[in-house]
Amino acid sequence: MMGGPGGPGRMLSEEVQKPKDVATTLRRFWTYFQPWWYAVALTVVMIVVSTLMQVATAPLTGQVVDCYLLPRTDTCWYEPIVAGSVVSGLGGLVLLVILFFVAGALLQGLAFFSMNWAGQRALRRIREDTFAQIHRLSLGYYARNEAGNVMSRITSDTDTIQQALGFALLSLVSGLLQLLITAALMLATAPIYALISLSVTPIMILATLYFSNQARKAFRASRQQMGSVNAGLQESIAGMREVQAFNREDETIAQFRATNAANRDANIRAASFTSALNPVLDALGFVAIAIVVVLGGLSLLRQQPLLGSGVISLGTIFAFIQYVQRFNQPIQQIALLWTNIQSAIAGGERIFGLLDLEPELEVQQHAVELPPIVGRVVFDNVHAEYLPGRPVLKGVTFTAEPGQMVAIVGPTGAGKTTIVNLIPRFYAISGGRVTIDDHDVRTVTAPSLRQQIAVVLQDPFLFADTVMNNIRYGRLEATDEEVRAIAQLVSAHDFIERLPSGYQTLLGERGSGLSQGQRQLIAIARAALADPRILILDEATSSVDTRTERLIQRAFDYLLAGRTSFVIAHRLSTIRNADLVLMVQDGQITERGTHDQLLAMRGAYYNLYMSQFSQTTTGEPTAA
Repeated sequence: MMGGPGGPGRMLSEEVQKPKDVATTLRRFWTYFQPWWYAVALTVVMIVVSTLMQVATAPLTGQVVDCYLLPRTDTCWYEPIVAGSVVSGLGGLVLLVILFFVAGALLQGLAFFSMNWAGQRALRRIREDTFAQIHRLSLGYYARNEAGNVMSRITSDTDTIQQALGFALLSLVSGLLQLLITAALMLATAPIYALISLSVTPIMILATLYFSNQARKAFRASRQQMGSVNAGLQESIAGMREVQAFNREDETIAQFRATNAANRDANIRAASFTSALNPVLDALGFVAIAIVVVLGGLSLLRQQPLLGSGVISLGTIFAFIQYVQRFNQPIQQIALLWTNIQSAIAGGERIFGLLDLEPELEVQQHAVELPPIVGRVVFDNVHAEYLPGRPVLKGVTFTAEPGQMVAIVGPTGAGKTTIVNLIPRFYAISGGRVTIDDHDVRTVTAPSLRQQIAVVLQDPFLFADTVMNNIRYGRLEATDEEVRAIAQLVSAHDFIERLPSGYQTLLGERGSGLSQGQRQLIAIARAALADPRILILDEATSSVDTRTERLIQRAFDYLLAGRTSFVIAHRLSTIRNADLVLMVQDGQITERGTHDQLLAMRGAYYNLYMSQFSQTTTGEPTAA
């Protein structure tokens, strides 16, 4: 084949599992929250107050016992809200406990709403910035990175951030506050008793770290296996024709079954460690409560001081039971949520890493708007490489005068596509320069350059939109009448009108539902509507029928008229009509001239022509 894309091999990026620089990433997150700082501040206040209220119910419960059920004046500090009777005082205290529960829960709910309100707005800005960045990066970046890996920055990475910005982050902060406040109250009430009550905590922390680390490893393996499942599924769907054509359904199903089983096993292992953590912590929590009850009960019954801390009151025992419960509860929650927070920070690092990438196409500081051009293109000793040390073009020099058609031919991988990609500056050059009307393409802005260039690829890309909007993509302000007029000029109108809804027919992904020739005609109409001065054409008609080929050739004739055009040629008629034919080999132009001149030279072009063109039934040689 004379046409073939040239480009670097793709490289898979490793998925970040743990954050590398937490402080820097958190500061970057804060820049997105700054416009809504007041919501964050309000959230912090509400979560602190709600935590205080929730923890305060423990000493109030102790006061219910010491002030009213088994009164002890030395430990009762509560003065009844309603004086005059034990019943009214007890009722007032119970009412206060209920009020703290309700108010704390209400404030916590409002805090979650406030944080989500700010978090969703920050997340929207992150998504918008990321989406804008992927449009700023050059094509070289996408040649080295899988599309799925780039998409995961906006999808899975932002999803992990979204989960952390809502429930996980606030629960983590609330849990930490609950631990600190509870420990402080316990130590203030009975220091020795508090230390004894918390003696099981180190064991709980060690158990939590062990099980959560094992679960994290298992979940990591599960995510990797899930990636293999998705990759296999995508490949099977994309290659369904080949699978069925070669009768490989059973083998494909067996491969998918094996991958799916590996994902199942990884998930079961992760679930095993996660589910084991709950009963272990519950058991240790009951041990801690037993220590409180036994030691406190013995001190109370014997009326003996507990290790010099004084005789414990029954109310203090009740309070400490709740303290221990409230202290143990957040430990497991924090361990599990910290894993989510780590994933979110790691996701943030991936996103910010993408945002920090500088486009490979350096534009001079004082880039100017490219004025309307006539279309004189000059390659002056141009060198290009996708990867350092691996040159693709080696000193390419030629001139295309306004209105000329330049046909580029050569074996696959010779550098033909690279040459045409440098004209709209899809890639950077490593040496020499490319000029249009004496303007170096590096000194003009990309929009002003590319709006005067149109590209029609061998396999045109159509969007999942109407036919009308796919053509209008060449010039968004074009009216419906202008779209129909250009479609008629390029011989696309008749088949469009036969579609179920005409120009309003909604196309499937990449134009599915249309033939190759129909997609090509729509792409030609899109380019013609843009009315470019320079046209880049990967002309491929070998896969269409003779009638459609004639329609496409008629469209090409209209599209090429009066424009400087660069054609990666597949048809002999195009090469014959070209003003200049460039024979490209190993990144260099080895022969140049018209078709007849190159044949007369009997060199590389002649050999390529004789080996790749054959007579068809119509008598006209075409690409083999």
